[in-house]
Amino acid sequence: MRQLRASTAIRDDTGPHSAAVAALIRQRPLLASIGAALRWWRAPFWFLALFTGAKSFRDNPILGSQALNRAGLHVWRLKAAHALAGWRRSRLARFVPEALRRQFDRDGFVVVLNVLPPEQFAALQHAILTSELACRSQCQGDTITRRVPFGPELGRRFPALARLLQSRGWRALLAYGASTRTRPLYYIQTISAGAVESPPDPQTELHSDTFHPSLKAWLFLTDVAEDGPPLTYVAGSHRLSAERIAWERRRSINVLEDGDPLSQRGSLRIKPHELEQLGLPQPTRFCVPANTLAIVDTCGFHARGRSSRHCVRVELWGYCRRNPFLPWIDGLLASPTLADRRMEWLYRLLDWLDARGLRNQHWKPAGARRPDDA
Repeated sequence: MRQLRASTAIRDDTGPHSAAVAALIRQRPLLASIGAALRWWRAPFWFLALFTGAKSFRDNPILGSQALNRAGLHVWRLKAAHALAGWRRSRLARFVPEALRRQFDRDGFVVVLNVLPPEQFAALQHAILTSELACRSQCQGDTITRRVPFGPELGRRFPALARLLQSRGWRALLAYGASTRTRPLYYIQTISAGAVESPPDPQTELHSDTFHPSLKAWLFLTDVAEDGPPLTYVAGSHRLSAERIAWERRRSINVLEDGDPLSQRGSLRIKPHELEQLGLPQPTRFCVPANTLAIVDTCGFHARGRSSRHCVRVELWGYCRRNPFLPWIDGLLASPTLADRRMEWLYRLLDWLDARGLRNQHWKPAGARRPDDA
Protein backbone atom coordinates (compact mmCIF):
# COMPACT_ATOMS: atom_id res chain seq x y z
CA MET A 1 0.00 0.00 0.00
CA ARG A 2 2.85 2.37 0.83
CA GLN A 3 4.52 1.66 -2.51
CA LEU A 4 1.26 2.39 -4.38
CA ARG A 5 0.86 5.77 -2.68
CA ALA A 6 4.48 6.67 -3.34
CA SER A 7 4.25 5.90 -7.06
CA THR A 8 0.97 7.83 -7.36
CA ALA A 9 2.53 10.88 -5.74
CA ILE A 10 5.41 10.74 -8.17
CA ARG A 11 3.10 10.60 -11.20
CA ASP A 12 1.28 13.66 -9.92
CA ASP A 13 4.55 15.58 -9.42
CA THR A 14 5.33 17.55 -12.55
CA GLY A 15 8.51 19.09 -11.09
CA PRO A 16 11.82 18.76 -12.92
CA HIS A 17 13.22 16.20 -10.46
CA SER A 18 10.27 13.80 -10.45
CA ALA A 19 11.85 11.29 -12.84
CA ALA A 20 15.10 11.21 -10.84
CA VAL A 21 13.21 10.67 -7.59
CA ALA A 22 11.16 7.88 -9.13
CA ALA A 23 14.30 6.20 -10.45
CA LEU A 24 15.96 6.41 -7.03
CA ILE A 25 12.97 4.84 -5.31
CA ARG A 26 12.92 2.03 -7.86
CA GLN A 27 16.59 1.39 -7.13
CA ARG A 28 16.23 1.26 -3.34
CA PRO A 29 15.91 -2.55 -3.03
CA LEU A 30 18.92 -3.00 -5.30
CA LEU A 31 20.99 -0.44 -3.39
CA ALA A 32 20.05 -2.06 -0.09
CA SER A 33 21.14 -5.46 -1.42
CA ILE A 34 24.43 -4.06 -2.67
CA GLY A 35 25.02 -2.34 0.69
CA ALA A 36 24.34 -5.56 2.58
CA ALA A 37 26.66 -7.51 0.28
CA LEU A 38 29.45 -4.95 0.62
CA ARG A 39 29.11 -5.05 4.41
CA TRP A 40 30.18 -8.68 4.40
CA TRP A 41 33.67 -7.89 3.14
CA ARG A 42 34.36 -7.55 6.86
CA ALA A 43 33.36 -11.16 7.56
CA PRO A 44 36.98 -12.40 7.98
CA PHE A 45 37.57 -9.69 10.59
CA TRP A 46 34.32 -10.57 12.36
CA PHE A 47 35.46 -14.19 12.47
CA LEU A 48 38.93 -13.37 13.79
CA ALA A 49 37.29 -11.23 16.49
CA LEU A 50 35.92 -14.45 18.02
CA PHE A 51 39.42 -15.04 19.38
CA THR A 52 39.81 -11.60 20.94
CA GLY A 53 38.03 -9.63 23.65
CA ALA A 54 35.45 -8.34 21.13
CA LYS A 55 32.09 -8.36 22.88
CA SER A 56 29.52 -6.36 20.90
CA PHE A 57 26.56 -8.42 19.74
CA ARG A 58 25.36 -5.42 17.81
CA ASP A 59 28.49 -4.58 15.81
CA ASN A 60 29.54 -8.11 14.89
CA PRO A 61 26.86 -10.24 13.14
CA ILE A 62 28.72 -13.43 14.07
CA LEU A 63 28.83 -12.61 17.78
CA GLY A 64 25.20 -11.46 17.62
CA SER A 65 23.88 -14.43 15.61
CA GLN A 66 20.89 -15.99 17.36
CA ALA A 67 21.47 -19.30 15.56
CA LEU A 68 25.15 -19.50 16.54
CA ASN A 69 24.45 -18.49 20.12
CA ARG A 70 21.68 -21.07 20.39
CA ALA A 71 24.30 -23.56 19.22
CA GLY A 72 26.61 -22.36 22.00
CA LEU A 73 29.00 -19.80 20.48
CA HIS A 74 28.76 -17.24 23.31
CA VAL A 75 28.91 -19.94 25.99
CA TRP A 76 31.99 -21.47 24.34
CA ARG A 77 33.80 -18.11 24.38
CA LEU A 78 32.70 -17.57 27.99
CA LYS A 79 33.99 -20.94 29.21
CA ALA A 80 37.22 -20.79 27.22
CA ALA A 81 38.07 -17.28 28.45
CA HIS A 82 37.39 -18.18 32.08
CA ALA A 83 39.40 -21.41 31.83
CA LEU A 84 42.41 -19.56 30.41
CA ALA A 85 42.12 -16.83 33.07
CA GLY A 86 42.07 -19.51 35.77
CA TRP A 87 45.18 -21.14 34.32
CA ARG A 88 47.04 -17.83 34.15
CA ARG A 89 46.03 -16.98 37.74
CA SER A 90 47.32 -20.36 38.93
CA ARG A 91 50.77 -19.31 37.69
CA LEU A 92 50.54 -15.96 39.52
CA ALA A 93 49.01 -17.26 42.77
CA ARG A 94 52.25 -17.88 44.67
CA PHE A 95 53.08 -14.16 44.63
CA VAL A 96 49.85 -13.16 46.45
CA PRO A 97 49.14 -13.64 50.21
CA GLU A 98 46.82 -16.60 50.66
CA ALA A 99 44.13 -14.64 52.53
CA LEU A 100 43.80 -12.08 49.75
CA ARG A 101 43.82 -14.77 47.08
CA ARG A 102 41.06 -16.71 48.83
CA GLN A 103 38.95 -13.59 49.20
CA PHE A 104 39.31 -12.74 45.53
CA ASP A 105 38.55 -16.28 44.38
CA ARG A 106 35.44 -16.42 46.59
CA ASP A 107 34.00 -12.93 46.18
CA GLY A 108 35.53 -11.51 42.99
CA PHE A 109 36.95 -8.56 44.93
CA VAL A 110 39.60 -7.68 47.49
CA VAL A 111 39.56 -4.74 49.91
CA VAL A 112 42.80 -3.61 51.59
CA LEU A 113 42.68 -0.90 54.26
CA ASN A 114 45.57 1.46 55.06
CA VAL A 115 47.53 0.78 51.90
CA LEU A 116 50.12 3.41 52.80
CA PRO A 117 51.33 4.46 56.26
CA PRO A 118 49.03 7.28 57.49
CA GLU A 119 51.63 10.06 57.34
CA GLN A 120 52.79 9.04 53.89
CA PHE A 121 49.23 8.82 52.60
CA ALA A 122 48.28 12.20 54.07
CA ALA A 123 51.21 13.83 52.28
CA LEU A 124 50.34 12.14 48.98
CA GLN A 125 46.63 12.96 49.34
CA HIS A 126 47.40 16.65 49.98
CA ALA A 127 49.83 16.82 47.06
CA ILE A 128 47.33 15.36 44.60
CA LEU A 129 44.17 17.13 45.76
CA THR A 130 45.78 20.56 45.77
CA SER A 131 47.46 20.24 42.36
CA GLU A 132 46.10 21.77 39.16
CA LEU A 133 46.17 18.93 36.64
CA ALA A 134 45.24 18.98 32.95
CA CYS A 135 42.26 16.63 32.67
CA ARG A 136 39.62 15.34 30.31
CA SER A 137 35.96 14.86 31.14
CA GLN A 138 32.92 12.91 30.03
CA CYS A 139 29.28 13.29 31.06
CA GLN A 140 27.10 10.20 31.47
CA GLY A 141 23.61 10.87 32.73
CA ASP A 142 23.84 13.17 35.74
CA THR A 143 27.49 12.35 36.44
CA ILE A 144 30.66 14.03 35.19
CA THR A 145 33.84 11.96 35.26
CA ARG A 146 37.24 13.64 34.98
CA ARG A 147 40.48 11.76 34.36
CA VAL A 148 44.18 12.57 34.39
CA PRO A 149 46.30 9.78 32.85
CA PHE A 150 49.13 8.63 35.09
CA GLY A 151 52.23 8.80 32.92
CA PRO A 152 55.94 9.47 33.45
CA GLU A 153 55.38 13.19 34.11
CA LEU A 154 52.85 12.51 36.88
CA GLY A 155 55.16 9.83 38.25
CA ARG A 156 57.91 12.40 38.66
CA ARG A 157 55.45 14.84 40.22
CA PHE A 158 54.13 12.27 42.73
CA PRO A 159 57.06 9.91 43.37
CA ALA A 160 55.39 8.22 46.36
CA LEU A 161 52.56 7.11 44.09
CA ALA A 162 54.97 5.93 41.41
CA ARG A 163 56.82 3.84 44.00
CA LEU A 164 53.56 2.30 45.22
CA LEU A 165 52.55 1.27 41.70
CA GLN A 166 55.93 -0.36 41.22
CA SER A 167 55.99 -2.13 44.59
CA ARG A 168 56.09 -5.91 44.48
CA GLY A 169 52.96 -6.48 46.58
CA TRP A 170 50.85 -4.02 44.58
CA ARG A 171 51.93 -5.46 41.22
CA ALA A 172 51.40 -9.05 42.32
CA LEU A 173 47.87 -8.45 43.63
CA LEU A 174 46.72 -6.55 40.54
CA ALA A 175 48.35 -9.07 38.22
CA TYR A 176 46.42 -11.87 39.93
CA GLY A 177 43.14 -9.98 39.57
CA ALA A 178 43.82 -9.21 35.91
CA SER A 179 45.28 -12.71 35.24
CA THR A 180 48.21 -11.01 33.49
CA ARG A 181 51.28 -8.98 34.36
CA THR A 182 50.28 -6.38 31.78
CA ARG A 183 50.46 -3.04 33.61
CA PRO A 184 47.01 -1.49 34.09
CA LEU A 185 46.16 1.93 32.75
CA TYR A 186 46.15 4.33 35.70
CA TYR A 187 44.31 7.62 36.10
CA ILE A 188 43.64 10.14 38.82
CA GLN A 189 39.85 10.09 38.53
CA THR A 190 37.14 12.37 39.87
CA ILE A 191 33.50 11.23 40.01
CA SER A 192 31.14 14.20 40.33
CA ALA A 193 27.73 12.62 40.90
CA GLY A 194 24.54 14.65 40.55
CA ALA A 195 26.50 17.37 38.77
CA VAL A 196 23.89 18.08 36.07
CA GLU A 197 20.14 17.78 35.64
CA SER A 198 19.79 14.60 33.61
CA PRO A 199 18.52 11.00 33.81
CA PRO A 200 20.53 8.68 36.08
CA ASP A 201 24.07 7.72 35.19
CA PRO A 202 23.96 4.39 33.25
CA GLN A 203 26.91 3.21 35.37
CA THR A 204 24.51 2.97 38.33
CA GLU A 205 22.83 -0.06 36.70
CA LEU A 206 24.22 -3.45 37.71
CA HIS A 207 26.27 -4.83 34.84
CA SER A 208 29.24 -6.93 33.83
CA ASP A 209 31.85 -5.12 31.74
CA THR A 210 32.48 -8.05 29.44
CA PHE A 211 32.26 -11.83 29.13
CA HIS A 212 35.77 -12.58 30.40
CA PRO A 213 37.70 -11.89 33.61
CA SER A 214 39.21 -8.40 33.72
CA LEU A 215 40.33 -5.91 36.34
CA LYS A 216 39.43 -2.54 37.76
CA ALA A 217 41.05 -1.09 40.87
CA TRP A 218 40.43 1.94 43.07
CA LEU A 219 42.77 3.51 45.60
CA PHE A 220 40.36 5.95 47.21
CA LEU A 221 41.93 9.36 47.86
CA THR A 222 38.82 10.65 49.66
CA ASP A 223 36.42 8.97 52.07
CA VAL A 224 33.50 7.21 50.37
CA ALA A 225 30.22 7.82 52.18
CA GLU A 226 26.98 5.84 51.82
CA ASP A 227 25.88 8.22 49.05
CA GLY A 228 29.51 8.95 48.08
CA PRO A 229 28.61 7.38 45.56
CA PRO A 230 30.15 4.03 46.55
CA LEU A 231 31.27 1.22 44.30
CA THR A 232 28.90 -1.76 44.60
CA TYR A 233 29.68 -5.38 43.69
CA VAL A 234 27.72 -8.65 43.76
CA ALA A 235 29.94 -11.06 45.67
CA GLY A 236 30.60 -14.30 43.77
CA SER A 237 29.11 -13.06 40.51
CA HIS A 238 32.47 -13.48 38.73
CA ARG A 239 32.18 -17.28 38.94
CA LEU A 240 30.67 -19.36 36.15
CA SER A 241 27.88 -21.17 37.96
CA ALA A 242 25.38 -23.23 35.97
CA GLU A 243 22.79 -20.49 36.59
CA ARG A 244 25.14 -17.78 35.30
CA ILE A 245 25.96 -19.77 32.16
CA ALA A 246 22.25 -20.33 31.43
CA TRP A 247 21.57 -16.60 31.95
CA GLU A 248 24.43 -15.64 29.62
CA ARG A 249 23.11 -18.03 26.97
CA ARG A 250 19.59 -16.55 27.13
CA ARG A 251 20.91 -13.00 26.98
CA SER A 252 23.17 -13.75 24.00
CA ILE A 253 20.18 -15.10 22.07
CA ASN A 254 17.69 -12.34 22.93
CA VAL A 255 19.79 -9.24 23.58
CA LEU A 256 19.42 -7.76 20.09
CA GLU A 257 15.63 -8.01 20.36
CA ASP A 258 14.99 -6.85 23.91
CA GLY A 259 18.27 -5.50 25.30
CA ASP A 260 19.31 -1.92 26.00
CA PRO A 261 22.09 -0.40 23.83
CA LEU A 262 24.86 -1.03 26.38
CA SER A 263 23.85 -4.68 26.77
CA GLN A 264 23.79 -5.04 23.00
CA ARG A 265 27.38 -3.82 22.94
CA GLY A 266 28.38 -6.59 25.35
CA SER A 267 28.10 -4.94 28.78
CA LEU A 268 25.15 -7.00 29.97
CA ARG A 269 22.77 -5.35 32.45
CA ILE A 270 20.94 -7.28 35.17
CA LYS A 271 18.10 -6.22 37.48
CA PRO A 272 18.51 -6.61 41.26
CA HIS A 273 15.53 -8.99 41.45
CA GLU A 274 17.24 -11.35 38.96
CA LEU A 275 20.20 -11.96 41.27
CA GLU A 276 18.30 -14.41 43.49
CA GLN A 277 17.45 -16.52 40.44
CA LEU A 278 21.21 -16.88 39.86
CA GLY A 279 21.84 -17.79 43.50
CA LEU A 280 23.56 -14.45 44.13
CA PRO A 281 23.30 -11.97 47.03
CA GLN A 282 22.45 -8.30 46.78
CA PRO A 283 25.44 -6.00 46.08
CA THR A 284 28.09 -5.15 48.65
CA ARG A 285 28.57 -1.39 49.05
CA PHE A 286 32.15 -0.16 49.40
CA CYS A 287 31.67 2.68 51.91
CA VAL A 288 35.30 2.93 52.92
CA PRO A 289 37.78 5.50 54.25
CA ALA A 290 40.46 7.10 52.12
CA ASN A 291 43.67 5.03 51.76
CA THR A 292 41.62 1.92 50.91
CA LEU A 293 42.35 -0.23 47.85
CA ALA A 294 39.54 -2.19 46.16
CA ILE A 295 40.15 -4.45 43.19
CA VAL A 296 37.36 -6.30 41.39
CA ASP A 297 36.92 -8.77 38.56
CA THR A 298 34.62 -6.82 36.25
CA CYS A 299 33.03 -9.82 34.58
CA GLY A 300 31.14 -9.90 37.88
CA PHE A 301 28.11 -7.65 38.34
CA HIS A 302 28.93 -4.22 39.70
CA ALA A 303 27.72 -0.63 39.55
CA ARG A 304 28.32 2.85 40.83
CA GLY A 305 26.00 3.48 43.76
CA ARG A 306 23.36 6.17 43.37
CA SER A 307 23.59 9.43 45.28
CA SER A 308 20.79 11.67 46.50
CA ARG A 309 22.98 14.77 46.37
CA HIS A 310 25.82 16.34 44.44
CA CYS A 311 29.02 14.81 45.76
CA VAL A 312 32.61 14.27 44.62
CA ARG A 313 34.78 11.18 44.94
CA VAL A 314 38.51 11.16 44.03
CA GLU A 315 40.62 8.06 43.46
CA LEU A 316 43.52 6.52 41.66
CA TRP A 317 41.73 4.28 39.17
CA GLY A 318 43.31 1.33 37.39
CA TYR A 319 41.99 -0.68 34.47
CA CYS A 320 43.29 -3.80 32.71
CA ARG A 321 41.49 -5.75 30.01
CA ARG A 322 43.61 -7.85 27.67
CA ASN A 323 42.82 -10.37 24.93
CA PRO A 324 41.41 -13.20 27.09
CA PHE A 325 42.55 -15.96 24.72
CA LEU A 326 46.28 -15.30 25.09
CA PRO A 327 47.86 -18.03 27.24
CA TRP A 328 50.93 -16.10 28.43
CA ILE A 329 51.02 -13.80 31.44
CA ASP A 330 53.81 -11.43 30.39
CA GLY A 331 54.30 -9.06 27.46
CA LEU A 332 55.67 -5.73 26.32
CA LEU A 333 53.05 -3.84 28.34
CA ALA A 334 54.27 -5.29 31.63
CA SER A 335 56.86 -2.50 31.71
CA PRO A 336 55.81 1.03 32.80
CA THR A 337 58.28 2.55 30.31
CA LEU A 338 55.93 1.70 27.46
CA ALA A 339 52.66 1.03 29.27
CA ASP A 340 52.33 4.44 30.92
CA ARG A 341 52.49 6.20 27.54
CA ARG A 342 49.54 4.26 26.09
CA MET A 343 46.78 6.62 27.12
CA GLU A 344 48.67 9.69 25.94
CA TRP A 345 49.13 8.10 22.51
CA LEU A 346 45.54 6.88 22.38
CA TYR A 347 44.17 10.34 23.23
CA ARG A 348 46.24 11.84 20.41
CA LEU A 349 44.98 9.24 17.95
CA LEU A 350 41.33 9.71 18.95
CA ASP A 351 41.68 13.50 18.79
CA TRP A 352 43.09 13.14 15.26
CA LEU A 353 40.23 10.85 14.18
CA ASP A 354 37.64 13.11 15.82
CA ALA A 355 38.98 16.19 14.03
CA ARG A 356 38.43 14.40 10.71
CA GLY A 357 34.97 13.08 11.58
CA LEU A 358 36.15 9.47 11.58
CA ARG A 359 35.43 8.64 15.24
CA ASN A 360 33.89 10.52 18.12
CA GLN A 361 36.22 11.39 20.99
CA HIS A 362 34.09 11.17 24.13
CA TRP A 363 36.80 12.42 26.49
CA LYS A 364 37.04 16.17 25.93
CA PRO A 365 39.83 18.41 27.30
CA ALA A 366 38.58 20.14 30.46
CA GLY A 367 41.53 22.35 31.32
CA ALA A 368 43.61 22.34 34.48
CA ARG A 369 41.54 21.47 37.54
CA ARG A 370 42.11 20.35 41.10
CA PRO A 371 40.87 16.76 41.43
CA ASP A 372 38.55 17.66 44.33
CA ASP A 373 36.85 20.51 42.45
CA ALA A 374 33.10 19.94 42.24
